[in-house]
Amino acid sequence: MGRSRYRVLENQLHFLTCTIVNWIPIFSKPELAQIIIDSLKFLLASKRLALYGYVIMENHLHLIADADNLSKEIGNFKSFTARSIIDWLIENKSYHILNLLKSSKSAYKKDQKYQLWQESFHPQAILSEEMFRQKLEYIHNNPVKRGYIDDPAHWRYSSYRNYFGGEALLEIDLIDC
Repeated sequence: MGRSRYRVLENQLHFLTCTIVNWIPIFSKPELAQIIIDSLKFLLASKRLALYGYVIMENHLHLIADADNLSKEIGNFKSFTARSIIDWLIENKSYHILNLLKSSKSAYKKDQKYQLWQESFHPQAILSEEMFRQKLEYIHNNPVKRGYIDDPAHWRYSSYRNYFGGEALLEIDLIDC
């Protein structure tokens, strides 16, 4: 496995992308998107993560976040959500998706049967207010760009409503922009 060009910088906000293996549309099931929401709520409530923006799409999510040990917290988040989602898929007999996750598992991962997440989370340090605005706009317009909605306020799995006065699923840290 090669070295990633992405690095986490201490005391810096980061734009992160977590992607499902082979872009499988796991989060088209609201119950599975809720696992992500609940996990983020836990990290926020326990002050293990500061969240400034997010969007959950059908096969990936973007976050603007910070933590004392961001790599560790995102690793724990991905591990916990993978186990929870796989358990849900097994309980609900979603064999087609489970088979896709099994065939997507990296060969060297001998201790697990399935792989949900791609291995990296592509942290990009946000080095300026302009970059923060650009990444937040990208996040909020991701569902519009994909053609799912016409107005970012209509995507329930996004921080857009936090910034523009709607009813939000997560309480995040707002930055004036």
